[in-house]
Amino acid sequence: MSGIYIHIPFCKQACHYCDFHFSTSMKKKEEMVQALVKEMQMRKSEFENEIVETIYFGGGTPSVLSDEELDFLIDAIYANFKVAENPEITLEANPDDLSDERIVELAGSRINRLSIGIQSFFENDLKMMNRAHNAEEAKKSLETATRYFDNISIDLIYGIPGMTNEMWKQNIETALSFGIPHISSYALTVEPKTALKKLIQIGKVSEPKDEVAQEHFMILVEMLQQHGFIHYELSNFGKPDYFSKNNSAYWLGKKYIGIGPSAHSYDGISRSWNIANNPIYLKEIEAGKLPGEVEILTANDRYNEYIMTGLRTIWGVSLNRIQKEFGEEVLQYLQKQSEKFIADGLLAVEKNILKTTPKGKFLADGIASDLFLINLDD
Repeated sequence: MSGIYIHIPFCKQACHYCDFHFSTSMKKKEEMVQALVKEMQMRKSEFENEIVETIYFGGGTPSVLSDEELDFLIDAIYANFKVAENPEITLEANPDDLSDERIVELAGSRINRLSIGIQSFFENDLKMMNRAHNAEEAKKSLETATRYFDNISIDLIYGIPGMTNEMWKQNIETALSFGIPHISSYALTVEPKTALKKLIQIGKVSEPKDEVAQEHFMILVEMLQQHGFIHYELSNFGKPDYFSKNNSAYWLGKKYIGIGPSAHSYDGISRSWNIANNPIYLKEIEAGKLPGEVEILTANDRYNEYIMTGLRTIWGVSLNRIQKEFGEEVLQYLQKQSEKFIADGLLAVEKNILKTTPKGKFLADGIASDLFLINLDD
């Protein structure tokens, strides 16, 4: 199984917390769509022997593209790659782009999964984050979308300054009231060079607190599990049969090609990424060059990535695979490093699989970094 990710680098306005690559100017939108297709043509040989099972439009805000532009890109994927019979085709969308008419149009297209950036159902939160939609639009978009789409995911952010546990519970209850089968939820993080960082520095917004985020996370896990969701990855919860196939492929180390500025690709041996600059990307593609960098993964990198992704998911880290791919010495190192976390009830070994416990889940990334191998290849 492999996937195609398409980065649409445009947004109507900049969210205060976001450090993804995008532009708020739509001037080059048509030119960009043509360049994305040209990049696909240039890279089709990379997937000669692969069947594409997932297509994911991310960004930025892919819903700023017209239905014709989305169709044009999907046609190009089918023209350049072998696509499975019934692929999962996801469109990330913001509520303000999802009018009733637009949802009906999308439902008639080949897109069969929507990922809607709700973030919060509270007006003050949305204003603080500088989201382009309001709380009413958030609810309205879900009301209509759930009538036309079966496979819907929403994003929610927790740990927002001023958000009480009660408010966070209300956010989750509102989401559950729409019968959505998948929820992705992230702690509000303060990235360098973002508007949020500046607002905190000048005292306009208070700093998010880790202990509040951890409390919100535990509330989220408990409430969603009570409603039949499976916590299959640190930030992702799905009803049975509604896990994101695109994201699961990434966590399970499957191959994918990322098309567009700042998009990343992985072929099992190396990682590559395109330049995060729209004008340079357009110029290079026009000249027939791939505007990116490639990094060949060392055994060290592959081990560390497997630990990081494995501990975030219900699939865990297979000790058999560690031994087979990296050898007995590395297996012993992992077992030794894990001892203190197992003793503290943060990790457990079941059927030769190392996993985070419910208590350790929120700390998965920190635990993983303590299990990393440093300078294995030096």
